[in-house]
Amino acid sequence: MKKIKILYTIPNFDTAGSGKALLNLALGLDKNKFEPHILCLHNNGIFFETVKKSGIPIHIFDYLPKERPILKMLRDCWKVSRKLKNINPDIIHSFHYSSNYTEALSAKMGGICWTFTKKNMSWGGNSANSWKLRSFLAKKIIVQNTDMLREFYPNNVKTTLIPRGVVLEKFQSTMPILEIKTKMNTLPNQRVLICVANFTPVKGIETLINAFAQVHKKNSDWVLWLVGDNNNEYGQKLINMVNLLGLKEKIIFSGKQMNVTDYLNHAELFVLPTLEKGEGSPVAMLEAMANGKVVLGTDVPGIKDQLKDYPSHLFAAKSTQELASKLDNYMIKTKEELNELGIQFYNLVSKNYSIDLEIEKHEKFYFSLV
Repeated sequence: MKKIKILYTIPNFDTAGSGKALLNLALGLDKNKFEPHILCLHNNGIFFETVKKSGIPIHIFDYLPKERPILKMLRDCWKVSRKLKNINPDIIHSFHYSSNYTEALSAKMGGICWTFTKKNMSWGGNSANSWKLRSFLAKKIIVQNTDMLREFYPNNVKTTLIPRGVVLEKFQSTMPILEIKTKMNTLPNQRVLICVANFTPVKGIETLINAFAQVHKKNSDWVLWLVGDNNNEYGQKLINMVNLLGLKEKIIFSGKQMNVTDYLNHAELFVLPTLEKGEGSPVAMLEAMANGKVVLGTDVPGIKDQLKDYPSHLFAAKSTQELASKLDNYMIKTKEELNELGIQFYNLVSKNYSIDLEIEKHEKFYFSLV
């Protein structure tokens, strides 16, 4: 049986979230049936070294021609199509987050089956026509949550729902490393509320900070850890906010961390306060559940799919008061009570969101394309 060669395309590995998802998928495919390759624009980013060590063939060139002027775009797409033909994949699977359609056009010129994963809730505005053209050029489309199906692709036969999955073994709770609390200026007996996220405005971390500010005096043994790369304008805004609230000893920033499990191991509660726009299938929530954490999240696309069996753990986006009330409800519980509840979330992610299940669904999807 001839192996199906799949070329995964992604602009870069600078922000490791999508890159990790791509690599987990590519490494997990049945090697007797599939031959994965990767194409990206450059070799920058810390995570690129991990990708290189995986042994998966990597191709680097600019495969995303500019959309204007049109004649130049068509010429450039033709040139890219020749390079794609040299790789000779059976399927090109795009992990690009944007509405760019020139990659799909290049694949079309090369006679190569092209598909993509819709990874975010962007659709309207200036990019509306680009999203429609990108979707038209795709043979099939993977969506990551049910809101995408309803809002973007109602009654569209091209779509397949495949949520993200996690490597359960990587995030399972283990004995906490004591030095992590020291690094985070946290006392051994202090309890930890945690948020792991990309520090971008859509994450709504201000809501969590304000909610914690309302309840921290009543729950004086708790601290809030904000884990993620805060070395940007939004991160600085959050730091200033914490300082103005006089909570820098209670709300602690970790900076960018490659191994979030070390931090999750110390936490009891996890919150993802994403704004109304929502997400695709937020992996940080799944990682926290795999670590046995009690989780709270906003009632928005992506998160509400993951917590559909636990509606009481959802709160309205931007609702500081509702989140504060829910925090109060769980922060008064004992560690034993939260651990027992956390087992339910581990079982949820194990049953519905394991990497094995994600891989199995992708393999069926690829067979349907060829």
